Amino acid sequence: MTVHIGAKPGDIAETVLMPGDPLRAEWVAETFLDNAECVNRVRGMYGFTGSWKGHRVSVHGSGMGMPSLSIYANELIRDYGAKTLIRIGSCGAMQESVAVRDVILAMTASSLSTPSRGIFRELNFAPCADYGLLRAAADAAARIGATTHVGGIYSADVFYDERPDLNEIMTRHGILGVEMEAAELYNLAARHGVRALAVLTVSDHLLTHEALPAEDRQRSFAEMVEVALEAAFA
Repeated sequence: MTVHIGAKPGDIAETVLMPGDPLRAEWVAETFLDNAECVNRVRGMYGFTGSWKGHRVSVHGSGMGMPSLSIYANELIRDYGAKTLIRIGSCGAMQESVAVRDVILAMTASSLSTPSRGIFRELNFAPCADYGLLRAAADAAARIGATTHVGGIYSADVFYDERPDLNEIMTRHGILGVEMEAAELYNLAARHGVRALAVLTVSDHLLTHEALPAEDRQRSFAEMVEVALEAAFA
């Protein structure tokens, strides 16, 4: 057990999918895993472990934002031996070529700051995905026919952003979408020598202001989870 995770030693698999929403973790476990058991309920941040096509998998919520994800990812890696961590979540599109319901595979994750900034100090470290996972996810997405984009994303510090000038600059430089967790996940993976990837479903669009209807979210998110699982065990 740790301060934030009540799982016993051995309860967490080496492969962990990390949605932000703990209730989405529950949905993923119930929908995709066989014999899933709840292994953590501390602070309402659910974690589950089961199997997928014979592979042992955990699904654990991360909460919203990089500080929250940093807590759970650190403990999953250091205390429970997680070796592959894949963020599965939603994002906002920042390019006209990216549509709502598309899947983004985050090759890199830009940010204004992360919880790791105190370690890097003056260094502008460039956090990126594990190439093997990225390639496997792109192949998996092609097999299932998911409309997919591979490239850079932006991990924001805030949800209610009031920097349209910054958004315009990122769009100009090809940033595909914005979310709030991946940059710190990639930092931690690099620090601890594990694999990480963010697989994101576009739920809304910053340019067109289109948003994914609630009734369509489950179908679109299921595609993202399938890509993540296929990539983890390619």
